[in-house]
Amino acid sequence: MVFTTPLLSALRRHQPDAHLTYVVEPDAAAIVWGNPNIDELILAPRRSGLHRLQDDVALARRLNDNGYDVAIDLHGGPRSAFLAWASRAARRIGYDITGRSWMYTDVVPRARQLMPRHSVMNQWDLLGPLGVPSIDPARDPVHMPDDAQAAHSADAQLVRMGVGPEHVLIVIHVSASTRFKRWPEDSFVSLVTALIEHDPARRVFLTSGPSDAKAAQRIADIARTRLGTMADAVLESRQFALTELRALIARAGVYVGGDSGPLHIAATTTVPIVELLGPTLAERSYPWRDPRWFSEIVDPGALPCRPCHQRTCVPGDFRCLTGIGYERVLAATERALASTSRRDREGAPTANERRIPLVHG
Repeated sequence: MVFTTPLLSALRRHQPDAHLTYVVEPDAAAIVWGNPNIDELILAPRRSGLHRLQDDVALARRLNDNGYDVAIDLHGGPRSAFLAWASRAARRIGYDITGRSWMYTDVVPRARQLMPRHSVMNQWDLLGPLGVPSIDPARDPVHMPDDAQAAHSADAQLVRMGVGPEHVLIVIHVSASTRFKRWPEDSFVSLVTALIEHDPARRVFLTSGPSDAKAAQRIADIARTRLGTMADAVLESRQFALTELRALIARAGVYVGGDSGPLHIAATTTVPIVELLGPTLAERSYPWRDPRWFSEIVDPGALPCRPCHQRTCVPGDFRCLTGIGYERVLAATERALASTSRRDREGAPTANERRIPLVHG
């Protein structure tokens, strides 16, 4: 979802008078809710069984009745392909996927191998049939609108936890959707304790997603034990709504995390980012935003099994992640914290700001 947002600004610039409708399932709608480039947002209910069939038929009729000129399938799954076809738009653009290509009038090749090419650029290929010119992350970064209510909620929670203007907030996301993207928990513990021992004014907020909801609590408990009298510097809380998570990240001095949705939500802010990559190539998944804002990637470097399709770990030890020592991540995080101050980050870059579009190795 986040990777599709640069296409919206490009389409608006290319066709300023067009009526742009975005169809999205409710769980991810917050990413584009209020996007200034969208005229209409249609929610596609996500129910199962007979209800799913009824929902799809009703939605197909609605799309058909709206009389669209162009339908772009940004997802490529069976449901989105069906809805693009059912819209009866004069032009229906989608990827060359076996069993579904016939639903489109314009078929775009899709690489079957893990190429060193960003996922946003793969999405951008779908705009080729419309003549949209080349892409630039500085001009078309990923985007997620600010949410005033979410900002108020994040501020209130930080105040309840004792976080004040004298503290430096560090947000670390400690879970991922698959084991192939999870840095070891003991490495996170070592990182957290080292950051706080270096500066007791820091407050480290640990977050985790639904794939491993207890990860933040486990890491926080061990880190607090090691820190002793400084244990209150480690924070963790319930799972956040997407808008609340973004608001929390926007208040941080740095965001640290693996290749997951929250990292790319972080990229919609100007907060410095340290990204941990295992099986994924940096060229495919670096933060897609203006290169003025600090982004550093820590990865294992060249391995014979990297990149991989994340189905089976051939060596069996997940060495692409276990081989990344916490010291390297700590050093990158310290560089990120030194890159800019929180009060200056929302404006023009400060004189001492490090402009690092991509660092990895």
